[in-house]
Formats: sequence, structure tokens, C-alpha cells
Amino acid sequence: MKLLEDKIIFLTGGSMGIGFECAKKYAEEGALVAIVSNDPSSIAEAVSQLGQSGMGIVCDVSNAADVKNAIRQTLDKYGRIDVIHNNAGIAHVGTIEHTTPDDLDRLYAVNVRGVYLCARAAVAIMLPQGRGVILNMASIASLVGVPERFAYSMTKGAVLTMTMSVAIDYVKRGIRCNCICPARVHTPFVDGYLREHYPGREDEMRRTLEAYQPIGRMCTPEEVASLALYLCSDEAAFVTGQAYPIDGGVLVA
Repeated sequence: MKLLEDKIIFLTGGSMGIGFECAKKYAEEGALVAIVSNDPSSIAEAVSQLGQSGMGIVCDVSNAADVKNAIRQTLDKYGRIDVIHNNAGIAHVGTIEHTTPDDLDRLYAVNVRGVYLCARAAVAIMLPQGRGVILNMASIASLVGVPERFAYSMTKGAVLTMTMSVAIDYVKRGIRCNCICPARVHTPFVDGYLREHYPGREDEMRRTLEAYQPIGRMCTPEEVASLALYLCSDEAAFVTGQAYPIDGGVLVA
């Protein structure tokens, strides 16, 4: 029996990076995955790779009507939702001095409001079912100070406390809620950021990012996906309200 046999998973930000690695892992373990993203082209590519195990939905997670429509499409096709994985998120680099009100609002809309909207929809679906899993993507930045990540850290701190609140409110009603707190993960976003901001110095700056983790490298999306698989599966049936660091030793250094 596969770990997610016949499970229905609603995965935001699922068309690239960490999200797509999670989608592949979930499908390999028997799940049907609704890949939710605001990028139609990357959705099409992701669904083509998942085949019959995936469906794609274009959705802006910060928009309540979009989320409602995405949930409806998933229920129309699959009949239920067993797991909602709130992976969609955006980043920002800068101290409070270099964070404009527009920057703050933009990050809040996706990283906080988006998680709220999807988690709220999840609870409405899962309570009548008597079971369900909500998995949120937080960050090591929700647990410790990370330089020049003011707005990002603020939003991920909100994700952490939303996770704990949902977990305690619904622990006796069959809903589990946890979050993952990665350190730096080597995704296409990182490579793009280095090319844009450090042209000609990409390798040097990549080594700096790797050195932040005492283990000496960045995490891989596949490693995050393996942890997500466990938390979404019945193997983690006794786990709720937890923030799981996957940090290469940052917290113990």
C-alpha cells in the first residue's frame, strides 16, 4: 500500500520548485493532486508530467473568489479533499528600512491571506468528513532572525501561529495541522535571484548561501517533499501543531 493511496491533495504553488517536487512525490505515493498556481504555462507542464494523477487550476490564492472556485473545481472532479498543502508563497529581501508599505501588503496578500483562505476552506470541507490534514509552508525565518528578511519573516511567523491555532482548535475534530520550516532551499528562484543581483558573482554568492547552513549546503526541494509526504500521510497520524525545521543545523549551531 502506498502512503497516500487514493488521497486527494489540494496543493498551492504546486507547479514549480518545492511545490512541484511535492506534487511528484504525492503522485508517486498514490495521491491525486490538484495543482493550484497563478501561472498557466507552468501548470500545463506540471500536469503533463503527472498525467492522470494531476489536474491543474489557475488561481490567485490571495483572492477569495479564486480560492472558492479552485476548491469547487477540485470537489467537482474528485468528490472530496483529504489534504490541503499551503505551499504558495513569495519572497522579499530587505530590512524594515527597505520594505515599503506596498511590499508588505504584497507579501501579506499571498503568504498570510492566501494561507488563511485555503485553510478556512479546508476546515469547512474536513469537519463534515471527520478528518483531514492541513500542511503549511513556514520557514526557518519564523523561528530565528534571518538578516534582511523583515517582511518575509513577518509573514512566515504568521503562518507558524496560524498553524498552531488551527491545530489546537480542531485537534478533537479529526483535523491535523502542521508546518514545515526550511532553511535555504536551492530552487530556480535562488538561481534567478543570484543572476539578477550578483551577475558574474553567482558562484561566490551561492557558496555564501550554502555556508549559512552548518551542514554546508542548501536543502533540496526533494528533501522538503519527503518531509511533506510524511506529514500528509497516516504515518503522522499522531502529529499536529508542530513546526518541523529542515535546516541543515541552523537551530543547533
